[in-house]
Amino acid sequence: MAKLSTEELLDVFSEMTLLELSSFVKAFEEKFEVTAAAPVAVAAVGGAAAPAEAESEQDEFDVILEGAGDKKIQVIKVVREIVSGLGLKEAKDLVEGAPKPILEKVAKDAADAAKAKLEEAGAKVTVK
Repeated sequence: MAKLSTEELLDVFSEMTLLELSSFVKAFEEKFEVTAAAPVAVAAVGGAAAPAEAESEQDEFDVILEGAGDKKIQVIKVVREIVSGLGLKEAKDLVEGAPKPILEKVAKDAADAAKAKLEEAGAKVTVK
């Protein structure tokens, strides 16, 4: 196996996500029977690790309706069920104007439940 320079190793680590880096550190600790507390702190300071850390801590999600599919009436009914206080015309306009956000800044479980209901009705949905 070819030896990598420190710069090459740093390049490899900077391209890793925070989860990949954490997995690597655990494997390193097990193999060499050491604790790598300092390298983890240094790796988290890197530019690529900061956005990944923010993503892992995300607790608010948006449910985006991408399209109604073949069963537009069913999707309109589900949209009215999910979004409280929405009339028939507003729900129809929202579905026909897709892609549009259906729910914004909701918990993960609420976003997943809404996505499941919409997909069951035939809609195309993404959660961001």
